[in-house]
Amino acid sequence: MTVIDLEAMHRTRPLLNALPGEPAPYYLASGEGQRYEIDGQLWTVIARPADTGGLFDAAFILGPRGAGAPFHSLAAHQRTYYVFDGSVQFWLPGRSHVLAQGDSIHVPPGVPVAYRILGHGSRMLFFSAPGGALDVLLDDDALAQARVEAHMYTERAQAAEQLLLPRGARRHTDEPFAAATDDWDDALPDGVEPYFLRALSGERLDWPDAIQSFDVRGRNTGGRYFSVLSAAAPQPYFIRHFHQHHTENFFCMSGRIWLYANGEEVLLTPGDFVHAPAGTIHTFAIEQHGTRLLGMLTSDIFEPFFEVTGDRTDLHTYTEGLLSPELFQQRLAANAANLDVVVVGPPPTRTRALDL
Repeated sequence: MTVIDLEAMHRTRPLLNALPGEPAPYYLASGEGQRYEIDGQLWTVIARPADTGGLFDAAFILGPRGAGAPFHSLAAHQRTYYVFDGSVQFWLPGRSHVLAQGDSIHVPPGVPVAYRILGHGSRMLFFSAPGGALDVLLDDDALAQARVEAHMYTERAQAAEQLLLPRGARRHTDEPFAAATDDWDDALPDGVEPYFLRALSGERLDWPDAIQSFDVRGRNTGGRYFSVLSAAAPQPYFIRHFHQHHTENFFCMSGRIWLYANGEEVLLTPGDFVHAPAGTIHTFAIEQHGTRLLGMLTSDIFEPFFEVTGDRTDLHTYTEGLLSPELFQQRLAANAANLDVVVVGPPPTRTRALDL
């Protein structure tokens, strides 16, 4: 993995609507990235190993009803899929669920998975660690013709029956397709296992005017990453800070979020993405009621931050109040020495779109 110069990263302004080709902060508006149309789907690559120091790669998959992928597995990659729009049916060996907005599925190495898009214009996030699963798109000369400038797939009468095979993928042609069930999957397994998870479930914590939900824990990914969903009311910027040993990735699933990175402010709306490598001085503010912010963090070193600052809860949605900001700050101060967080100053002052 790439060694990051933290001081240099402090001074690196975020790149806007482009992939940097090296570890650096960057912002992509919904639909931006490297786009490939294949198998009846539009793959928008939003993170490559070159951009993340080899930690992960990620893409949005957009497609029509009927497009999909048959059973296949990856020997060396942890994968998580999140449905952002529409509905998608996924299969694991012996089971199947229809996933809607906010639902997810985690697929460890060696586990076969398949999916079929059920609603036109459905979109899902593909996140894989370590990096390399998307190299077949990025490096294969045979797929160069699949690169497109369009931001929407071309509607066809029927999607192709082939699979866009990630590098090293294995087909599982004998795996039966089970009928979908409506089991309410709301718990995380104790180890590296495949599982489905419904939106706003998982392991949940009270925060000030927010619920933090662990959707993936480090114990589920062999320590490669974890994910946490923040469902929150409007709240101002947090203190300016950076991390020395982990990378944060911010996805807006609903609402509006102001994100500050190395002196720049960007507004995130649904589908927008910010990558903040170690050393990026950052913070964020929630701008709209009912906002959902998905964080994908590599590695899992920052998990304790949420546990020491929040309280376990059975609630699925926040109510205004919950944990007091004063108690949150006290807990953070008492545990800061053991967390990968370096405070550099007070919250920034909003300078953009003050009348919004």
